[in-house]
Amino acid sequence: MRGRSDRGDRGAIGIFVAICAAFLILVIALVVDAAGRLRVAERTDGYAQEAARIGGQQLDEAAVLQGAGYRVKQDYVRDAANGYLALYHLQAENVTFSADGSVVTVTVKAEFRPALLGELGKQKVTGKGSATLVHGVEKAETD
Repeated sequence: MRGRSDRGDRGAIGIFVAICAAFLILVIALVVDAAGRLRVAERTDGYAQEAARIGGQQLDEAAVLQGAGYRVKQDYVRDAANGYLALYHLQAENVTFSADGSVVTVTVKAEFRPALLGELGKQKVTGKGSATLVHGVEKAETD
């Protein structure tokens, strides 16, 4: 029978486990922070869409009464969108309108701070939402 030879590999499994554990922790941190970034992006999109909807409700009543069509008052739209976003400590970065004034698009940027990988620093996440002004009692009309 052969005797056991000492090759100096004692504790090699411990190093392997330590390396694998560190790698696993890094992967978990990446997954958690990526999920957080996606969550912030989805919320930012939702806030932008809601701000655009609220802005789209700011009708130019004089134009409607004069028969000039359904349009929004642009200053009121900006104020309404920023008022809504202020509830969530956000601000509209950009509010744009279509040529005929029936589509409102709101762009919002939010800040994302990684929970586990703080060394990556703060990142900006952009959300964009738009709302089309429609009217009608039984069926939505866009003219």
